[in-house]
Amino acid sequence: MDEITLDVQIRSKIGSRSVKVLRKENFVPAIVYGGKKRGPTSIKVDCGAYERIMRLHQGQSVVFHLNVLEGEKKLRDYSAIVKEEQREPVSDDLLHIDFHRISLTEEIEVKVPINVKGEAVGVKEGGGSVDHAMWELDVVCLPTNIPEKIEIDVTELNIGDAIHVKDITLPEGVATKHDPEAILVSVVPPMKEVEVPEEGEEEGEPEVIGEKKEGEETEEKGEEKGEGKPEEKAENKGKGEEKKSE
Repeated sequence: MDEITLDVQIRSKIGSRSVKVLRKENFVPAIVYGGKKRGPTSIKVDCGAYERIMRLHQGQSVVFHLNVLEGEKKLRDYSAIVKEEQREPVSDDLLHIDFHRISLTEEIEVKVPINVKGEAVGVKEGGGSVDHAMWELDVVCLPTNIPEKIEIDVTELNIGDAIHVKDITLPEGVATKHDPEAILVSVVPPMKEVEVPEEGEEEGEPEVIGEKKEGEETEEKGEEKGEGKPEEKAENKGKGEEKKSE
């Protein structure tokens, strides 16, 4: 990737008040880290110019050539990449930028987006879906060799197939420290639908073992009071009549 020139202004005043003034003037506070001879440098960046560059190269690791100015006077210049952005959680407004100074002759480790192309056989014919195990790949290369993206063709993948790190071919001069067996994308089977009973359908209630029916319960109570069963009553009555006749 070629360097993109960005003019920035040195920032001498530091503090919450000065930051509020900067933002009203459409500037964003930033710090440049790195460099063997110099410590961190506080700068301010034109928010509009920076946002336009990042939208144009969305998802990419942009290599900046920063021209550090004081008014119209150029103080110094160097190459840098964005280390971190801080944004307002609700509005997504840019609040702060951390740059990291780099050398174009020394390798760096950056994240490169993974782009999937094609329609997998397992999706088209088997109803499966593509599962992204990784959306970015960490690569090591010179700043000028950073690829914009890594394309993966999934056309030949069937259900259960996967593409691993070892299966892709990286551009010349680009390497990765990832485990070669790590999965980048795979095709998974379709989700099984669970049948839900239609409204109005009632499932039979299971009979509770040991629960006594109403008739049985009444009969048992009668036995406890000495009433006895109908057959026993008839037998006792017959014995009584025999005694009278004697």
